[in-house]
Amino acid sequence: MPVITNIQDLHAIYRRRVPRMFYDYTESGSWTEQTFRANSSDFNDILLRQRVAVDMAERSTASRMIGQDVAMPVALAPVGLTGMQSADGEIKAARAAGKFGVPYTLSTMSICSIEDVAENTDKPFWLQVYTLKDDDFMQRLFDRAKAAKCSAAVITVDLQMLGQRHKDIRNGLSAPPKLTARSVANMATKVQWGLEMLGTKRRFFGNIVGHAKGVSNPEDLTSWTNEAFDASLDWDRIRQFRKMWDGPLIIKGIIDPRDAREALNVGADAIVVSNHGGRQLDGALSSIRALPAIMDAVGDRIEVHLDSGIRSGQDVLKALAMGATGTYIGRAYIYGLGAMGEAGVTRALQVIHKELDVSMAFCGHRDIRGVDRDILMIPKDFSDRWQ
Repeated sequence: MPVITNIQDLHAIYRRRVPRMFYDYTESGSWTEQTFRANSSDFNDILLRQRVAVDMAERSTASRMIGQDVAMPVALAPVGLTGMQSADGEIKAARAAGKFGVPYTLSTMSICSIEDVAENTDKPFWLQVYTLKDDDFMQRLFDRAKAAKCSAAVITVDLQMLGQRHKDIRNGLSAPPKLTARSVANMATKVQWGLEMLGTKRRFFGNIVGHAKGVSNPEDLTSWTNEAFDASLDWDRIRQFRKMWDGPLIIKGIIDPRDAREALNVGADAIVVSNHGGRQLDGALSSIRALPAIMDAVGDRIEVHLDSGIRSGQDVLKALAMGATGTYIGRAYIYGLGAMGEAGVTRALQVIHKELDVSMAFCGHRDIRGVDRDILMIPKDFSDRWQ
């Protein structure tokens, strides 16, 4: 195994090993990618306070997310097409997360199905669902999740329609992908990736094909995806989904305090402060800048998690110190998956964990549950620069 000291080491290998189409799908945002970049760079404006001559022995990063014990307050975020980054990618990522002791979130638009992941892992996982029009499909999706013993559902509320992602359009990345001569030629250069993909039967959207009405083969996907998403979504519709699922519920895609309050009112157990990794509304506030106002709005009445932009354990530490009770990594673990499969996901988690543990100690804490804003130096206008 090559020497991996940080997430960018995994990114460099990932870029070499995965076809350009799927690399661009991960490493891009919408429109000018302003928000995609700000999600990560805005963490740099927050500084850490170092303390010395404090007891750093017997540290713990253990915590809880929606009542579930976790080795550190980090979950693997839902990422569509994970099984195209590495063959059977969702299974590999879920296994790595389960062994490490953190939650894995399976996307509805995954290559491996709910049943595939459940049959090949021994730990409960979370299921992410989109707000689709078809009530029958949605109810059966929730029922399948319950049968698979999924321990939480994550409803994504910021994708009623797709933000324009220029790279995906140029690469022909759609559902299913429209292969071009250029993309096929690039895939042919990724020999290890190609051999692994030839060795698996899972190459299409396993939660959709054979489950959605009128989608019996991959060719039916285009018309289904064009019609399935509900542009008329409102909070009453989300209340209907809440009735379909009686387990722990997380609402993902909150970036405004008013929406945080609405999520609280529909009976969610947690919200995820997220702008979809900068892939929807470009020019929106970064998740870490949005976090303080949302914490002010809902306080401790609901768990607040943070997603988008996390590339290190220090990013995790900063989000927790600002009030979040949990965080999510998406691109960071995808880099590891594409670079080295399951071992790469494990390595990404190890990197994040070590950075979190050591940085916490340098800031004078031994228990991650005790960190607060006292360890941070935050610019005075960090979250209220704009009126």
